[in-house]
Amino acid sequence: MKIDHLSQPVTMTNAQEKEMKKDRTIDLTKKSVIYLVLIGFAFMTVFPLVWMLLSSLKSPSEMLAVPFTLFPEKLQWGNFSRAFELAPFGLYMMNSFLTSIAIVLLQAGFSCMLAYGLTHIKFKGRSFIFNSLLISYMLPTAVTYVPSYIILARLNLLDTLTGIVISNAASVFSVFLLWQAFRTVPGELIEAARMEGASDWSILWKIVAPLRKSTIFIMSLISFIQMYNNYLWPSLVARSQENYLVTVGLRQFYTSQGSFSNNLPAIMAANVITILPLFIIFLIFQKWLIRGIGDTGIKG
Repeated sequence: MKIDHLSQPVTMTNAQEKEMKKDRTIDLTKKSVIYLVLIGFAFMTVFPLVWMLLSSLKSPSEMLAVPFTLFPEKLQWGNFSRAFELAPFGLYMMNSFLTSIAIVLLQAGFSCMLAYGLTHIKFKGRSFIFNSLLISYMLPTAVTYVPSYIILARLNLLDTLTGIVISNAASVFSVFLLWQAFRTVPGELIEAARMEGASDWSILWKIVAPLRKSTIFIMSLISFIQMYNNYLWPSLVARSQENYLVTVGLRQFYTSQGSFSNNLPAIMAANVITILPLFIIFLIFQKWLIRGIGDTGIKG
């Protein structure tokens, strides 16, 4: 009678069993070390935010108490209202929101048009323009401050929110991100639309942009966060309090408090107020942000 050797149970020697157990132990040790390292980095990242939030709810004496105490004995919610009394943070946040949204809309429009032209329109000098954009992206941002400042001065747009918006209306990063996404749109689809009589304007906004709307949305989120956190350039352009962005206003509030120790909880409360919108945005759109950082817009 013929016996099927495949149906017979496979037995392992003691040496093989020990080797497998050893490999499993090594894998478990490696994973444990990796998780501990990640937990350590996560703690170092989150702890300053937790400390800031808890400090905003302390009294001035608790802030300077020795030994250090993390949790307040009694929650001082009045620090937040006191921060609004000492500085117009509502105005600062409104200025930041308005300018950030306007900049995002302009960057999205200009970047879509430029990215489409560089990917689906053939013309002389296309490679030169694209390479020039990449070279300009390698330059330090501070290099552009002097010429940009002179241009705004000649246009009488210094100390205006309009000047901040116009000076940030174009972004090389946004162009490059959308260029990566738009070049993956099949050329046959574009040619078919042109044969049907569609213009490049219609093809961009009715075909290409809807196909890559996720990348455009991710780019808009990243741009909004960058503009909301922008400090150095707005601090050079805005001079009057009514045109301060939240970052500039927070800095002025921080340096204008004469009795620093007594106002330290209010300063912490002001910090919490300013980062709260970004924290809410992250909680709502964290999947989009992580996906955008992961694929860098290639998948659209």
